[in-house]
Amino acid sequence: MTISDHLQELHGLPVFDFPEAGVETELPPASTVAWRVEVDEYARGEQEEWTSAFARFVASVDTSEVRALIVGMWLEPYENGPEPVVEALTAAAERFPALRALFIGDITYEQCEISWITQGNVTPLLDAYPRLLEFGVRGGQSLVFPAVRHDRLRSLTVESGGLDQEVVRGIAASELPALERLDLWLGDSGYGATAGVSDLEPLLGGGRLPRLRHLALRNSDMQDRIAVALAGAPVVARLESLDLSMGTLGDEGAEALLGGQPLTHLKKLDLHHHFIGAPMRRRLAAALEAAGAEVDLSGEQGDDADGRGHRYVAVAE
Repeated sequence: MTISDHLQELHGLPVFDFPEAGVETELPPASTVAWRVEVDEYARGEQEEWTSAFARFVASVDTSEVRALIVGMWLEPYENGPEPVVEALTAAAERFPALRALFIGDITYEQCEISWITQGNVTPLLDAYPRLLEFGVRGGQSLVFPAVRHDRLRSLTVESGGLDQEVVRGIAASELPALERLDLWLGDSGYGATAGVSDLEPLLGGGRLPRLRHLALRNSDMQDRIAVALAGAPVVARLESLDLSMGTLGDEGAEALLGGQPLTHLKKLDLHHHFIGAPMRRRLAAALEAAGAEVDLSGEQGDDADGRGHRYVAVAE
């Protein structure tokens, strides 16, 4: 599995690509779409810097009405981080009073593999936009996320092939009292994942995120250990959905989930892309579906009940 498609919507709005330089296109009303601003370094002719494209965007669109913004590809993201992007967005914050959703790095594998995307410190954007409700970032290389406080953020997504321990610790130590949805792609140790289950403990305790209802700890090569930790984690009792998909979950983790605290209150348990054996799959489905919960056990990667098969995450390189 790779990320082959760009985001199609954000904040409930369809995505509209702001046209490249020299292209005449009728623009929709600013509040009706999620705007994607990106540059194409493979285009013929002179390459445009992302900050130049953004300047054209600000000059062409009523930014006071923009509700959702997506940062696509900047030049050479496999070598250059988004610092100029972050600086430009931060400097323009007063021009975006209605902005409620922001995603940094909507880049497909054809443009740059997820583990090659160079990131940086993205938290100045949270400071600059205190009214944000949704924030997302793709790419874990050089990503920096020190602990922050944001009073309104409801959804935080970090997609990676491998998250550094300090990033996970920073998120876990952040004060996000309104956060309802947290989605972390922890990744593979071969692609930069250094976090351990202990780094997740502040999140699993439940006290730091009082409004959390949807938790995804996925795309991880330690999925069994995460499942064991979640079996007794206080945060689970108030979740509506739990997502342990895209990783290396096998019978050990599934057994821990079944033997731990009840999961029958969940509306959905997402385990797609897994290594759970057929007998255990039947037990999981029977236990949760009888209580009305939706269980996604699609994408089995082979019966690894003996624990000796090679397991892999869905998105790494």
